[in-house]
Amino acid sequence: MESLPAAFYARDTVRVARALLGKYLLRRLDGAWLAAAICETEAYVGRCDKACHAYGYRRTPRTETLFAAPGTAYVYFVYGMHHCLNAVTEPEGEPSAVLIRAARPLVGRDAMALRRHGRPWGALTPAQQRALLDGPGRLCQAFAVDRAFDRASLVAGPDLLIAAEAPELGLGPRRPRGIRATPRIGIDYAEEARAFPWRFLW
Repeated sequence: MESLPAAFYARDTVRVARALLGKYLLRRLDGAWLAAAICETEAYVGRCDKACHAYGYRRTPRTETLFAAPGTAYVYFVYGMHHCLNAVTEPEGEPSAVLIRAARPLVGRDAMALRRHGRPWGALTPAQQRALLDGPGRLCQAFAVDRAFDRASLVAGPDLLIAAEAPELGLGPRRPRGIRATPRIGIDYAEEARAFPWRFLW
């Protein structure tokens, strides 16, 4: 699998958040691949964004990953139950990232469904199928992504990466249309940053 290069992430975070729509999140698990098309993202920019964990360049053991090289995975645990996967952006030292909020399951749907519901894809209701990867916690559960992947390279992989195409899995490039930008959700504490239109949906 050929992952997106570091240069893809080493740009303005809001641009990267939009550009990630339609790209493939790929996970190698138990010798098989899982693949999903990213359809919802949110941008977080530490230098100006009160919703970012590293706002104002705040460095803590939790936020240190945000200062890493572009294309690094930032995985954090929230509400005592959910993991959230982010891709670090901008040049190293600029604490910014894109949260992968949701995706459309394409390859390995049975494995994803078993991890989420204990049943294969065909045994899920239509509503469960639609919501399988709808939310960052659900996505991480289905893809078996946890804190062990924090600081992993999404560029080097080999077991977690993002790609523009995956010919080995029959997945070609996608060109999303009808992208919407809205304010981010769940950040009522972030004052003026609540209104930033940095959530992108395809």
